[in-house]
Amino acid sequence: MTIKDQIKSLQEELRQHNYNYYVLDNPTISDYEFDMKLKQLQELEAKHPEFADANSPTQRVGGAITKNFETVKHEHRMYSLDNSYSKEDLLDWETRLKKMIDGPIQFTCELKYDGASISLTYENGSLLRAVTRGDGVQGDDVTANVKTIKSVPLQLKGDYPTKFDIRGEIVLPFEGFNKMNEEREEIGEELYRNPRNTASGSLKLQDSAEVAKRPLECLLYNITGSNLGIKTQFESLEKARAWGFKVPNAAKLANSIDEVLEFVEYWDVKRHDLPYETDGVVVKVNSLQHQDELGYTAKAPRWAMAYKFKAEQVSTVLLEITYQVGRTGAITPVANLEPVELAGTTVKRASLHNADQIEKLDIREGDTVFVEKGGEIIPKIITVDLSQRPSNSTPTQYITHCPECETELIRQVGEAQHYCPNYNGCKPQIIGRIQHFISRKAMDIDGLGGETVALLVNAGLISNYSDLYELKREDILPLERMAEKSAENLINGIELSKAVPFERVLFALGIRYVGETVAKKLAKHYKNIDSLIATTPEALVSVDEIGERIAESVTAFFTSKENLEIISKLKHFGLQMSLSEEQLANQTDKLVGKTFVVSGVFQSVSRNELKKLIEDNGGKVSASISSKTSFVVAGDNMGPSKRDKAEKLGIPIITEQDFLDMII
Repeated sequence: MTIKDQIKSLQEELRQHNYNYYVLDNPTISDYEFDMKLKQLQELEAKHPEFADANSPTQRVGGAITKNFETVKHEHRMYSLDNSYSKEDLLDWETRLKKMIDGPIQFTCELKYDGASISLTYENGSLLRAVTRGDGVQGDDVTANVKTIKSVPLQLKGDYPTKFDIRGEIVLPFEGFNKMNEEREEIGEELYRNPRNTASGSLKLQDSAEVAKRPLECLLYNITGSNLGIKTQFESLEKARAWGFKVPNAAKLANSIDEVLEFVEYWDVKRHDLPYETDGVVVKVNSLQHQDELGYTAKAPRWAMAYKFKAEQVSTVLLEITYQVGRTGAITPVANLEPVELAGTTVKRASLHNADQIEKLDIREGDTVFVEKGGEIIPKIITVDLSQRPSNSTPTQYITHCPECETELIRQVGEAQHYCPNYNGCKPQIIGRIQHFISRKAMDIDGLGGETVALLVNAGLISNYSDLYELKREDILPLERMAEKSAENLINGIELSKAVPFERVLFALGIRYVGETVAKKLAKHYKNIDSLIATTPEALVSVDEIGERIAESVTAFFTSKENLEIISKLKHFGLQMSLSEEQLANQTDKLVGKTFVVSGVFQSVSRNELKKLIEDNGGKVSASISSKTSFVVAGDNMGPSKRDKAEKLGIPIITEQDFLDMII
């Protein structure tokens, strides 16, 4: 046997033993024998680097140092899930599905593991890249660290597709987490707070050898790509398992919502016996064709729902109610609590939302309150233990003036929150707007964080976000903790932000009610800032997904003299105030005012490409047929009830080719 064949044989043998141990939990050799074979392979590869393999089992030990994690755009966006907390929520979801899908609906039920989301890309059976979820559009490349996780296959087996992404959760089992804390306790180090945060933090360690020491596991649940030859979610789990991935066996096929609820009830009790943290169940429409038809909202797939188990509750004492001022001037009352452990973290504060919530619960300083983590993330007060209320307790009087600038607060009719109207003179609003402007989803200015923004404002160097573009290195060097290199990075980051596309600039302006999705809709419709400034509330309401409240807010923003002056400055500094030529290249108004429903399987273009063509030509895509539908684009396997409804309403049913002819 040649050296090359010997190396290859050892690699294959060790991959199989690794799979047996970490995926099947069924080792066939001792740890000592495995270590000896691994050592033999390491020595052979060291002597013969010409036969090196980036996905050799020897790479599991780590050693690569990553100083800066490269930001990578996901080829397929990683969406978050809509949450449900009751049987009624799931039944409502099923009702919505039945309006859009013909015939019986099967569901795949899976446990929702609480870890760090990851996207793995495989090409020709080899691990190409591992990227964190990030903001769903882009994340950090953590390939070197993920390669050390033994349950992540570096080389697949079987009939895998040429290229695909597989999504999952990096978790830290309770046993491993407890062992890590025992070791830290012995050496007098601070203990890790909970498995989820520890798993997430592990992915961003600079030394992959340190990651290799942690008993992390990777549980996979979703395959994404083109032409995969898979028809259902449940089949995709079975395929992934066959290719070598660790796919939990708890997943179950359900033929009705009643069977889904049985699964939920069973695991709400049995989850406490699992080796990992779980916080709910994920229910998915099983048919991938149905998933395709249902599509996505701006943030989540319509075909999936996360059912969250009842959150953990604890009681503690409300020490003081304070008030925060947000970037829009909204006042948020905050409960400052006696510190208490909740779901693995120490909770000291909880939002009280608004004056109505305080009045409804009759919350007072000194009360003993029950706190839970809503959706396992944000602490909230559920109720007051009136039996513990002090005898001298007095009702909470909501503040009448801004806690920062003393301006009298206002509350619009129909609004839940009070507002400080001192838009240009209230410091938290000014700082908050600039912090929003520089944030990752907006201008993403590298080298400039929230604390630095506060320093710049407090030092009188900036008073709005256009002032950032006038900063010079010598202006910021005197600031606290601002070294030469930091100042240089900040100025470079500001300069680079001038290339950020128009829809993100529009989002960055911080117009009330204009989030990412609305900013994209407005940018696509109006194409440049001047057209948007010149529009009317009536015209805005005609834009897809723009209601009266958003229209009024946008109009008010652009009638402000101060805002127009800031926008004029931003134009002067060279920010992108219109769609690029590339974005405009394929856009027309041929389908303006027309609404399309896309149903079935298509030949020339994929469903997503078809939807994009509709939107690029000014049309609107709807998920369900109604009297407002202009056309139904029908492919193969279009559901009979959809066809019946379209015919009953007199809506034209056109073919894929008919549609393509419309936009020529």
